[in-house]
Amino acid sequence: MTAIGVPIKILHEAEGHVVTLETTIGEVYRGKLIEAEDNMNCQMYDVNVTFRDGRTHKLDNVFIRGSQIRFMILPDMLKNAPMFKNIGRAQKGAVGMGMGDNRDGRSAMRGAPRGGPGGVPRPGSYRA
Repeated sequence: MTAIGVPIKILHEAEGHVVTLETTIGEVYRGKLIEAEDNMNCQMYDVNVTFRDGRTHKLDNVFIRGSQIRFMILPDMLKNAPMFKNIGRAQKGAVGMGMGDNRDGRSAMRGAPRGGPGGVPRPGSYRA
């Protein structure tokens, strides 16, 4: 299972709020976000859609496939989402759990050759 990134987490935080999104064909949808999936599929209700030619239409419910979304405008209040506090803390120098330098400052040599016999034989060095 893969971890979801910050943009998708913010999208989930926007559920229940009014969002605006533009599709790849240029239609603009504005309405209340009911549900957002990890692949950016969005379900909205009470939606105003503006078509490319400028016409508008009111829809009760709409489902938009994530791969067809060009961009989204989310509420400004999501700037204060708790996940941004965790990101700020990590950028201030919190130590991660990754494989970095050893205590003596040298980088870890995982998977490095050890020397000794083995590997691909050189031409003429093996017996038949």
